[in-house]
Amino acid sequence: MSNSYLDKIGLNALNASKDLSLLNERKKNKVLTDFYKNLKSNKKKILNANKIDISKANRKGLSQNLIDRLILNDSKINHIIKSVQEIIKLKDPTQRIIAKWKRPNGMVINKYTVPIGVIGVIYESRPNVTSDVATLCFKSGNAVILRGGSEAIQTNKIISEYFRKSLRKNNINENCVQLINNTNRKFVDYMLSKMEKFIDVIIPRGGKNLVKKVQTMSNVPTIGHLEGLCHVYIDKFADLNMAKKITLNAKMRNTSVCGAAETLLIHKACIKTHLKPILQLLNISGCKIIGDKITKRNYINSNISLAKEKDWKTEYLDSIISVKVVSGVDEAIDHINKYGTRHTDSIVTNNKKNAMLFLSKVNSAIVLHNASTQFADGNEFGFGAEVGISTNKLHPRGPVGLEQLVTYKYLVKGNGQIRP
Repeated sequence: MSNSYLDKIGLNALNASKDLSLLNERKKNKVLTDFYKNLKSNKKKILNANKIDISKANRKGLSQNLIDRLILNDSKINHIIKSVQEIIKLKDPTQRIIAKWKRPNGMVINKYTVPIGVIGVIYESRPNVTSDVATLCFKSGNAVILRGGSEAIQTNKIISEYFRKSLRKNNINENCVQLINNTNRKFVDYMLSKMEKFIDVIIPRGGKNLVKKVQTMSNVPTIGHLEGLCHVYIDKFADLNMAKKITLNAKMRNTSVCGAAETLLIHKACIKTHLKPILQLLNISGCKIIGDKITKRNYINSNISLAKEKDWKTEYLDSIISVKVVSGVDEAIDHINKYGTRHTDSIVTNNKKNAMLFLSKVNSAIVLHNASTQFADGNEFGFGAEVGISTNKLHPRGPVGLEQLVTYKYLVKGNGQIRP
């Protein structure tokens, strides 16, 4: 099978990446400045395009959750602009010597950062991803092929075109950023299975089904996470007010993000002091509680359901939380490492020893002490934005920003050395 349209996009990206790798930081930042100015002066056109997508999504009967992610407004566009401005301020991660040493034979070895090359990003719903990904990939010296969801096609088109316009204005290859305009799902299959000669890595951003498909089908290396089954553990040394505040935010601030808490673990010593106030707060806020036998016995509420084995493995992405009473920090760690997805987990405690044990033993990309799991976000890490969250153990891990979109090579300088 061949696809001339996608092959052309792949070849364009490959050629653009060669030009892009030579650009200095000043030229990159000039393009990004022109890009955010284009966004700022064309808000009305962007919002009109977005209205077309929203109208179509409503006619198709898409879920409200999906439509909420799709909607842009003046505030959200300002947030997109702010992200671009933040990335401009960040140091270019390419063409940097990150280590240097001299061997006994006189050879000098430099470890030097370079772009990955061509990055393919497959995503759903959120049109801000178009801007975030294009900006991060360009600043890190990578050409990008964008394949957004059909529900946001008009918005994605106009945002990507404003980036390409900024590239043209600065006499830089506009194919540094390309959007696949065809919404046929077979194009995704081809991108995953037939474009390994063009694309160096694919990053999926979307629901579990999309990510699973990408990880299963792709002949190209992938970066990403399948699920965000995140935990909050309330230790026996936790301050009650802090525990209430963090748990509520971790679960209810935004239930549809991958950093939302799905399971609450509470030390058995906190049953009489912490369990009821925290669960009451969640309940009042509209959160359904699914608890183990101890939780159900100690929190008498008609809305609580008895937890089953599958609940510890479920990413609800909704106003639902599973609750388990544990014997201590060791059991909490064991539970998280057994049922978690190596995404983001938090401990609430004023005991430094327990905090350090949790931070060192929980096998997740992001582990927090006395903070909400909803901080699992590249912007909150100071990255300006993110291409996604990675639960891979190999590079990269956690929020994928500028620094994670480069690789390195060794530059070795000699003066005639030969190996004996």
